[in-house]
Amino acid sequence: MSDKKMTSSRRHHLKSLILHIGHKWLEQEAIKAVEEKHRYMEENCPVLSLPGSMLELQDLCKKLHHQIDVVDEERYDMENKVTKTNKEIEDLKIKVQDLNGMKFKKPALKKVRMSADAMLAALLGSRHKVDLDLRSHLKQVKKEHKEEEIQTGDWRKNIEDKAGMDGRKKMFESEA
Repeated sequence: MSDKKMTSSRRHHLKSLILHIGHKWLEQEAIKAVEEKHRYMEENCPVLSLPGSMLELQDLCKKLHHQIDVVDEERYDMENKVTKTNKEIEDLKIKVQDLNGMKFKKPALKKVRMSADAMLAALLGSRHKVDLDLRSHLKQVKKEHKEEEIQTGDWRKNIEDKAGMDGRKKMFESEA
């Protein structure tokens, strides 16, 4: 057999056929459900004939109340059966897991102090190549001392020269 791929038009055609068939099936199921509902109603709910006298109406109401009670009891019993079987199913699932050894308890986690590099290495393994030591990548710069910064002498003398009007006058003259 040759391994040819299906063309997109062929694939689209088959998909539309499948969807069309599925749509027909859904319509048939809906029709069957409606028919079954009508059949059930005809079997269990006879045609209601309203009597003319008050006593006959009271008897009819008592009969309907009795039927409602019976249906409620059946519904309650069914709900109890369903909940009981659901619990049994859950218990059996747990037993199967225990027998297969699938039971797993989470261990208590301990606090561990790790650096960021160690944590990334533990998580990523050999793929961890990022180094978080940022200082190692910095450029080394030597400080150059300017001559103005290196002044020898008394600092008080410098302030006394600038104090008063004479000092202000000297500052303006030196700037101009």
